[in-house]
Amino acid sequence: MFARRFAIKCLHDMKTRRDIFQAIADPTRRAIITLIALQAMTPNALAEHFKTTRQAVSNHLQILSECQLVKPVQQGREIYYELQIDKMKEIDKWLEQFRKIWESRFDNLDKVLQHMQKKQKDETKPKKD
Repeated sequence: MFARRFAIKCLHDMKTRRDIFQAIADPTRRAIITLIALQAMTPNALAEHFKTTRQAVSNHLQILSECQLVKPVQQGREIYYELQIDKMKEIDKWLEQFRKIWESRFDNLDKVLQHMQKKQKDETKPKKD
């Protein structure tokens, strides 16, 4: 009986756990992250920036919290959400592998373009007899 309940709980935890990249896939959540990066904000203050309900903003904050991208901090009666920089670094670390590929390809493209410009320049120079 215990093993069955434990297995069901684990399955439920897996379903409710969210992926960081799923969280940032939504443009509203990315906008929330951008706002919170500047300063910690309450759900009401965040909702003022969107043409949506406070409840919708709260749902987005819940998803961001589940992914540990934002953290709720109680200050008196208000709850402020602040950005978790370490989780953002996790995203940056994943992107870094692609950044190296892009930079390498841009460097190669620069070399090709420089070679083509030099070749074109040489072709347009008047030839000395």
